[in-house]
Amino acid sequence: MLDNDRLRLVVREWIGKAEADFQAATFLVKLGKKCPTEAACFHAQQCAEKYLKALLVSAGADFPKTHDLDRLIQLLPRTTPPLLAPAESAELAVHAVAGRYPGSESVSLRDARRAVSLARKVRRSARALFPLSAKRRVRS
Repeated sequence: MLDNDRLRLVVREWIGKAEADFQAATFLVKLGKKCPTEAACFHAQQCAEKYLKALLVSAGADFPKTHDLDRLIQLLPRTTPPLLAPAESAELAVHAVAGRYPGSESVSLRDARRAVSLARKVRRSARALFPLSAKRRVRS
């Protein structure tokens, strides 16, 4: 178990990494037709995943090394409001691995924008659950 100061620091680190992924995803989709859509989707998925992990750390819950958003959502305290519907979670989860290797289906700009929208939804919901001190940027 982490002491309170260490717990706050780890939560802030997860949030910082989630924010970096969110910034990358939103920047990429703004490129329009030049958007590397698979990369935008990957960063959107990573943003959601890291916010879920920040919530789990904040709650003192252990979690496995996984990209499975549904699994992470299931580990959240029951008092946590729903962050994504199961269909939304599945829609975003495929971007953890799909598109990162040759032979995968291409992703449309519309799909990339949708992934960023889902990441934004998780981000907004998760950030509302953290105290202000957890959302301050960690300095490297």
